[in-house]
Formats: sequence, C-alpha cells, structure tokens
Amino acid sequence: MQVRVMTARPSALLDDVDTALLALAPIRRRILAALTEPASAAGLSEKLGLPRQNIGHHLRALEAAGLIQLAEERRRRGFTERLFVAAQSYVFDPAMMQPPPDPDAVEAQDRHAADHLISTASTIVRDVARMRQDAAAEGSRLLTLTVEADVTFAAPADFDAFTEEVSAAVASLARKYSASSGRRYRLTAAAYPATPKVAPARN
Repeated sequence: MQVRVMTARPSALLDDVDTALLALAPIRRRILAALTEPASAAGLSEKLGLPRQNIGHHLRALEAAGLIQLAEERRRRGFTERLFVAAQSYVFDPAMMQPPPDPDAVEAQDRHAADHLISTASTIVRDVARMRQDAAAEGSRLLTLTVEADVTFAAPADFDAFTEEVSAAVASLARKYSASSGRRYRLTAAAYPATPKVAPARN
C-alpha cells in the first residue's frame, strides 16, 4: 500500500498551550526540525542517533497532536513503513499567554500606546498564520501585502505631523477602495523605533 507523498506545509499555527508545550520538548523539537522532508522512525533514528522505539513513541504523540502528518506508507519486508512530515515552521499564537481582550479597552486605547500596537501585531500573527495554513490545505496562495520603510524624525513634532499625514492617506485610500462587495482586507500601519543596526564582525 502507498499513499500520496505529501510535502511539508509552509507553516502551522500553534494556538493551544498543551500542544505548544509538547512541541517545545527538546527531543521533539529535533524531530520536527528533521521532518521538513518525509522520514520514518528508522530514518530519524539513524539521523538523530536515537533508539527507533524512542523515536516511534514521540512520533505517535506528535501525530496525535496534529504537529506532523502522514506523508507516505510503504510496504517493506512484510511490514508497513510510515513516513511523516512536519511544517517548515511553527507560529505560536501570542494570545495563548494573554487574557481575553476587552473590546471597550481596545477602543479607548491611545493610538500611540505600545500595548495597542502589541495587541494588533499579535492579532496579525494569529490571523495570517491561520489563513496561510488554510490556504495551503486547499492548495491555494494567500495574497498579502507588506510595505516597510525607515523614516527619521529630526524633532518630536515631526512624528506627530507624520502620523497625521499617514492617517489621512490611509483614510483616503480606504474611502477609495470601499466596494459594496468583494474580498475584504485589513490594512494596518504601524511605526516604532528602529533597532540599531549591528555592524558585521571583522576578522
């Protein structure tokens, strides 16, 4: 018996604490990292230098948690060899460690508040990771847009002026592209202090 060979998913969202903890166990992290290409317990045993039975135990736990999936089954010398594959990367939902959001508090947030930016960024991580996961399962591509730029403000007042100009530009575009029907997109504009660039080490 042989099933269709499956390749690694681009990414997988971990939004359950127990599943996340299972994935973070050192030996299971090694197994997940090795399963970006389909492999069996025997193959992983040889690659990781661990007993096959030990590998098999962890594979069963990872499969039950949905962290890996069956990629292929092969008949070999009277037994069936099962090959598994993991995602290329795992995204942890930031909301796992946060209390449920208060809609009224979010509405009242100052647009300059760092907490509001963190909350918004967490939502983007969760939603995009989940949609990309669903798109990959359907064999389709998730269309997104990312615009990045560095700006430098000579004075604090320049930041305020920039904020007003960006807000006005986004509002104008939102009014222009406001069809009564179609695919709805969420646009988020954010600004935060850039981290210093690290100079490359000299030999």
